[in-house]
Amino acid sequence: MIEVFKTNVRARSHAKMLVSQIHKAFNGYEANFDLDDCDNILRIKCETGMVQSPVLIALLKDFGFHAEVLDDKCFSIK
Repeated sequence: MIEVFKTNVRARSHAKMLVSQIHKAFNGYEANFDLDDCDNILRIKCETGMVQSPVLIALLKDFGFHAEVLDDKCFSIK
């Protein structure tokens, strides 16, 4: 499953730190940011099941960032 989030992460250093924290906290998640997108996209891929969106959003909030699930009508996965 893939879940896409709109975030307020702007700095590449913050994105790198958050990806590291996500990989530590969530076994089996692949995370990456697209900071060139106007929504500062965070993509999470989980091969083993559903993405735990509320828990992931809380993790980002703990580090002072906002994330919300992006409606799948707003994007297309390439």
